[in-house]
Amino acid sequence: MNMSGISRRRVLTAGAAAGSLGALSACSSGLGLSAGDKDPKYAGGTGQARPAKPLGDGSTADTGKQPHQPVPVRLKPGQKPPQFVVFSWDGAGELSNKLFSRFRRVAAEHGSRMTFFLSGIYTLPESRKNLYRPPRHAVGASAIGYLADRHIHATLQQVRAAWLEGHEIGTHFNGHFCGPNGVRRWSPAEWRSEIEQAIGFVTGWRTNTGFTDLEPLPFDYRKELTGGRTPCLEGQAALLPTAAALGWKYDASSPGGLQIWPGKVQGGRLWDFPLQSIPFAGHSFQVLSMDYNMMFNQSGGNPLGDRTRYDVWRAQARDTYLAGFRRAYEGNRAPFFVGNHFERWNGGIYMDAVEEAIGRMAAYDDVRFVSFKQLVAWLEAQDAGVLRKLRTLTPGQAPAGGWDEFLGVAGTRTS
Repeated sequence: MNMSGISRRRVLTAGAAAGSLGALSACSSGLGLSAGDKDPKYAGGTGQARPAKPLGDGSTADTGKQPHQPVPVRLKPGQKPPQFVVFSWDGAGELSNKLFSRFRRVAAEHGSRMTFFLSGIYTLPESRKNLYRPPRHAVGASAIGYLADRHIHATLQQVRAAWLEGHEIGTHFNGHFCGPNGVRRWSPAEWRSEIEQAIGFVTGWRTNTGFTDLEPLPFDYRKELTGGRTPCLEGQAALLPTAAALGWKYDASSPGGLQIWPGKVQGGRLWDFPLQSIPFAGHSFQVLSMDYNMMFNQSGGNPLGDRTRYDVWRAQARDTYLAGFRRAYEGNRAPFFVGNHFERWNGGIYMDAVEEAIGRMAAYDDVRFVSFKQLVAWLEAQDAGVLRKLRTLTPGQAPAGGWDEFLGVAGTRTS
């Protein structure tokens, strides 16, 4: 991620009182997994799609159903829900630090799926930035940097490989405009323009870049795209009507949500998947479940903080992710949402913390690392009465009488 975006992020100063947020960021039986989903080839292979049907200028192609998508299974009466964990990445560009490819490897090691929120302008050369017409800003303006051509080339390769491995490609929109003159002021129509441009850049990269040595992205992005996360978690209210009109399934832009089972917004048309307030290790207050918020609390938003504190901060970030995970796992089993960026803040300690946290979470029974799209599929396969009961559980609250009693036959009746 371009570092210039840091100063434009809206933050809440960490308070000493319990429950205050540290900052607002920019940016398998339970799931019905088949036996093939558990083998190494499933976990890390590139996947196979049917022969491609080129779309548009050949930047994308319809290759049919995405490989490696589990079939959701409805919970049985009295069955404890699996512990879903969604790791998502804002921006999702492959720079020289190769963090996109690194976390594809991490995911493969644990049979995981993730959501990559691609910034549309990460497929647009800076030499063609005049094609971007952001709402309420000058032509070509962006609060994040355009990628070098070699990094666009690498990003396109990573996006293709990630989709074939079963990961989700969502959107982080384009110019990442935050603050009083940013996306919080946009209208539904302006959000529509931003989304259409993001789709246009992704589906027109071949024309815009001139690259001839890359295979098309193996999906119809207009159909594939079912959710996103707004810059700095701002502007959701005006985005939702447009997202619903486009047939999206969810939005992941809410800040500071409780660790409870998700519900729907926009008249029941979209699932609301917020970043969550989780216990901040070593403190009495909570922090948002994202790397930027860890960094804000530890080094005051300075991405080059005190080097002598790096080891302590890395362990604290890891333990914070694990504290949020355990609160859900040992309590109400609400899906745990973590958002991050491909960044090297404070020497890259947050990337190391995420990787270590994933490895430790994977050691627990009945944990499912999924994309937001896969979580939507599971939720929509469940009995409505069961979901309503699950949403009555507060953060960290396990059913008093056990799961058998809480979700038993009598407990699941919807009449």
